[in-house]
Amino acid sequence: MDNSILIDIKGQVAYITLNRPNKFNSFNREMAFTLQKTLDDCIRNDEVRAIVLTGAGKAFCAGQDLQEVTNPEENPGFRKILEEHYNPIITRIRNIEKPVIAAVNGVAAGAGANIALACDIVVASEQASFIQAFSKIGLIPDSAGTFFLPRLIGFQRASALAMLGDKVDAIEAERIGMIYTYFSAETFEIEVDKLAVQLSKMPTQALAFTKKALNKSMNNSLEEQLALESKYQIASAETEDYQEGVNAFMEKRKPNFKGK
Repeated sequence: MDNSILIDIKGQVAYITLNRPNKFNSFNREMAFTLQKTLDDCIRNDEVRAIVLTGAGKAFCAGQDLQEVTNPEENPGFRKILEEHYNPIITRIRNIEKPVIAAVNGVAAGAGANIALACDIVVASEQASFIQAFSKIGLIPDSAGTFFLPRLIGFQRASALAMLGDKVDAIEAERIGMIYTYFSAETFEIEVDKLAVQLSKMPTQALAFTKKALNKSMNNSLEEQLALESKYQIASAETEDYQEGVNAFMEKRKPNFKGK
């Protein structure tokens, strides 16, 4: 049985752990497919209202397992690696109608870094670092690195990091807007749990509409985005959670959102 991906559902939060610590959680074919299936399971599970993606051991994810691609008997080839492994993972993360937190506990390199950056909220341990390691072996950033990185930190910085492959520590990553925030190593897991539980208790459908609108904002014109906001705002106003939010505000109490 493949245990390269672990899942633990606590309350309404699914904790997904990349679990090849002896390989710094680098991906092989089996692990990529297992992660896709695990994400699909979270999509179908109505009890799950927030997802945390993290890594076991000292690393978050070192990207592709180079031992797989250098072994003639195992190498699936870059077309399959991209089209069947990483691209489906990125599209699942962006299309899941639930918030996905990347809890970057250690080094995030190559595709591992870009999978993290594709998540809705990226938090890191102060011991974490991010590396666009592709140029060091003659490759280009994949897994939507060339899409998200310049949008997060600007074209010039993204270009430099992609070409030079410099390591960015958690403090610098927060400063330049690559991640939301970082926590001390001692409080990292506690703070991640607090954030995940907070999101799981929020109006899930409104968060999903927010995510959809942000996705479209990457390419929409102002007029298109205004029309989309109107569409999703009207849909949000028809949810039970909207009514609960208004009632709680009027009654000066804390809302009890159900995700409906």
